[in-house]
Amino acid sequence: MIDWATLLPLAFAGLMGLAILIYVVLDGFDLGIGILFAVAEEEDQDPMIAAIGPFWDANETWLVLAVGLLLVAFPEAHGVILTALYLPAFVLLFGLILRGVAFDFRAKVPAGRKRRWNRAFLIGSLIASLAEGYMLGIYVLGLQTGLAAFAFGALVAVCLSAAYAAMGAAWLIYKAEGELQKKAVKWLQRLLLFTVLGMAAVSLATPFASPRIFERWFVWPDLLYLSPLPLLSGVLFVYLWRETFHLPKPGDRHALVPFLCLAAIFTLGFFGLAYSFYPFVVPDQLTIWEAASATESLGIIFAGTAVVLPVIIGYSFYAYRVFGGKAGDLRYD
Repeated sequence: MIDWATLLPLAFAGLMGLAILIYVVLDGFDLGIGILFAVAEEEDQDPMIAAIGPFWDANETWLVLAVGLLLVAFPEAHGVILTALYLPAFVLLFGLILRGVAFDFRAKVPAGRKRRWNRAFLIGSLIASLAEGYMLGIYVLGLQTGLAAFAFGALVAVCLSAAYAAMGAAWLIYKAEGELQKKAVKWLQRLLLFTVLGMAAVSLATPFASPRIFERWFVWPDLLYLSPLPLLSGVLFVYLWRETFHLPKPGDRHALVPFLCLAAIFTLGFFGLAYSFYPFVVPDQLTIWEAASATESLGIIFAGTAVVLPVIIGYSFYAYRVFGGKAGDLRYD
């Protein structure tokens, strides 16, 4: 007989984790392109917007889905997490709203005012990225407070923003042409160094910041079983670094490889975090089953999710297929 009381909370935790991972990969590249506005020349900014125009709004659907699943499937955890992270969550929403407004207004204002909305798009993207990184850092520490927790959250915030910018550069390599594509390759080369150092710093700091995570990773034979995660990440970083010196290639071959490599690295990092947290949904406070809604409620929610999730996935595949290939000229007429 199926034990739904055990299986359903586990399934929802997996779905919520999947939504977060997809959001980080997809919205990561368009947040990263917003951050790259800091170094882009004015004539490059319209093509950069064109590279994310058909996707950026839909990418945020995965964040809405993840937060929605947390609310309905794990309401107690939702209350604990959002109470502890109320201010950074507010900052995140402010950043997302600012970049959304700037995205639309930059296309409608007179040419002389366009620059200020480009700056607003940059600021909104950077604020949202930093807020997400800070929230992740505090969550890893079990929602701790204090100066040390703030410093760790700030470290993760900077590292995640650099990783997002690298994702943005990798996406531009795939979507852009000509000089902008060459610039994106150079941006990626520089950002990879910060991304590697950031991920290494966070990976080394996290076990020492949390005794529970230290015990999960540095125990034999678990250390042996988990070793492929950092080793594969290192191999992918080295391969990607070497590949950037040969891009762009004739016929635009391998243009999507940098983005796929970074997506794979993000996925490996996500599995490492998931292993570190399991079975807690609120680190060291609430397990998946302690925080879950009643089994009957989860059954009803699961039926709704079974309808909504395929629609979101189907639309995403369709949008990326229809608007695949190189970004065209940005037009609003």
